[in-house]
Amino acid sequence: MPPAPLIESGEGPRLAFVHAADAGLIAENMVAFANTEGGIIIVGLQADGRPSTTLIESQEIDSVLKRADDLYNPPVVAEEWKEVVLESPEKHLAVPSDGNDNRGGAGVAVPDPALVYVIRVPRSTELHALADGRVLIRSGKVNRPLGGQEIQRLASAKNTGDFETEAVSGASIDDFSRAMIDEYLEKRAERTKRPYSGEVNRMLAEIGAITADGKPTVCGLLLFSDYPQRWLPQSSVVFAKFVGSTPRGESGLAGYSRREELIGPVPRLIEATWNLVWSEMAISAVVKGLEREETFEYPQFAVREALVNAICHRDYRLRGRRIEVRMFSDRLEVISPGGLPGFITVENIKDEHFSRNPRLVGGLFQWGYIEELGLGIDRMIEVMAQAGHSPPKFDARPYSFAVALHNERTQPELPEWSRDTNHRQARALQYIRETGSITNREYRGLIQSVSAETLRLDLVDLVEKGILTRIGAKKGTYYVLRE
Repeated sequence: MPPAPLIESGEGPRLAFVHAADAGLIAENMVAFANTEGGIIIVGLQADGRPSTTLIESQEIDSVLKRADDLYNPPVVAEEWKEVVLESPEKHLAVPSDGNDNRGGAGVAVPDPALVYVIRVPRSTELHALADGRVLIRSGKVNRPLGGQEIQRLASAKNTGDFETEAVSGASIDDFSRAMIDEYLEKRAERTKRPYSGEVNRMLAEIGAITADGKPTVCGLLLFSDYPQRWLPQSSVVFAKFVGSTPRGESGLAGYSRREELIGPVPRLIEATWNLVWSEMAISAVVKGLEREETFEYPQFAVREALVNAICHRDYRLRGRRIEVRMFSDRLEVISPGGLPGFITVENIKDEHFSRNPRLVGGLFQWGYIEELGLGIDRMIEVMAQAGHSPPKFDARPYSFAVALHNERTQPELPEWSRDTNHRQARALQYIRETGSITNREYRGLIQSVSAETLRLDLVDLVEKGILTRIGAKKGTYYVLRE
């Protein structure tokens, strides 16, 4: 049997393949998913995505799941398993989506009929351990056991419960904006390629925006109310731009030149904060090859990622503190109330993923504000390095987490011939290095917004500085680099 394509990129943080009806393997995956972000187990697929060579009967799945229940404590609550027939290369396994992951709708094509079993495990509010004492979490595509201190941190996070799903006293579903709900549904359909055709209230309950009896939750108000700050005043963002590199000005006075408080649902909050930072960001110009490029004080992705992370992962239980965005002359700081969630530390923040507010994260992922779950920190570090900046600096404290982006750049060594020249001359010199020579006509073609006489004087200046040599006369004149 030829290999079948994997489900999207194969096993990952929210997808596991189990090749046989093995109670131990199923128990390990159930515990790891329940302790982390939840996920889907497909029984009957090998690690490479091919169907298992051994037929698994539905009666066997019932039996093995009962045995798995005896291998962990407390019990893991999972949705009822579903039997799926994989018929041919044209037929695909459609993994059901709960709106909180990016695996929905992906498929595996298989060459012959095969039977697999899909088990969805939601994230749990309890800490689960295997019978042998191991506490597992899902890390990438493997299940990793936690150490002692990690277990304590995860247990502490679990004990606080899911604040984002708590009903908000005094609020009703009429406080949701229909325009915000419609926008979410439109963006979600673009992301999943499947328009939602069910009842809106059912969808709101599925994503944790309302409780089972229809009351708005913290998450629901943050996503869909035009003014969630009425109930959650701590959900606003404070922006301040400081004149220097410290918060203080002369004589102990506040050193900021601009201060704004931003309000609204979190999608609008992200955009408003980004637009404000963007308006205050310094822009410079550099010449690369023959093109003039604008460069920004900070990479756009790094700034947006820092803002989105702060809004997604802050501790909304802390009522007296708001997210702060501080813009100094040498750095941009984004400070989020609440320490790092669960077992996450500054040391493992690149490799591990655990959300304090998974439903809020899921909502913003479907909205398009999160490109790929769990990979934002990696890319933030990458784009800062590509722009010549030092890596982001993370400061984790018990009740706050801060990201600092510094705007200094590592200046590349400029060749001797490019110094003491204006930007027009630099383009001419680069052109000569690439083609061997330049004429007055070619120079006018490069720089079209400047008079011919100014360009002629540019070349004369380069000859007088000993950088260029003039060859020929009149219409046959051209210029080369002086050896």
